[in-house]
Amino acid sequence: METKSRTLEITVLSAEDLRIDNKPVKKNAYVVVSVDPFNNKATKVDGEGGSYPSWNDKLVMEMPSQTRFVTLLVKCKGSRGEKTVGLARIPVMDFVGGYSPAACLQFLSYRLRDPKGLKNGIINVSLRVKEPLQDCSSQAGGGGGNAAAIGLGIPIDGRRDYGVVTGIPIWTVSLHNISLRGSLTAAAIYLVWIIFTARCEYHEDDESDEEFSPKKIGYVNIPANPAVNIKEAL
Repeated sequence: METKSRTLEITVLSAEDLRIDNKPVKKNAYVVVSVDPFNNKATKVDGEGGSYPSWNDKLVMEMPSQTRFVTLLVKCKGSRGEKTVGLARIPVMDFVGGYSPAACLQFLSYRLRDPKGLKNGIINVSLRVKEPLQDCSSQAGGGGGNAAAIGLGIPIDGRRDYGVVTGIPIWTVSLHNISLRGSLTAAAIYLVWIIFTARCEYHEDDESDEEFSPKKIGYVNIPANPAVNIKEAL
């Protein structure tokens, strides 16, 4: 049976601690989102946010069924042309199937890496994938009723490769009898993030590590065994 393309709705929310040549970005950062070499869209340019830009731009794109990664490329416009700030490749499996219910709004954050493969800030996005015959309430495990599901995610270090990172959703929250109209505001997103991180065990990021362990994750320690109940690990 022929598989149709899915519709990807991705809102590029903001980024944190962006640098070029180890100096904070001053202005004019933007993001190019690509699902393949011939299908990409760009956000507006943030002229005021500096190294902590905010876009809140919603991009709607057709995502072929064979797509494995969505690429986020952060660039900066300057008087001498454009420069690449950092890149992240989001595995489609992070937000379709597995941990995440399809067709439901999710919030994810990813580590960016510069052209040398070094860590260079974090990018925050929300997204959903629309497919025929997909129902959030039936997949959220909430047991009926009108429910919307929000998936929360965090950055996780990948190999020392150019921008290849993985984000793992931590849990899915079912919200009953609540109508979500469009994307939540940036303030609401940060509020959710603050509540979430308050329950997590923080640790300093050791730049001297030569190899990255699956257990060493940006904001919370998670057992490497995926069969373990992740809520109990928080």
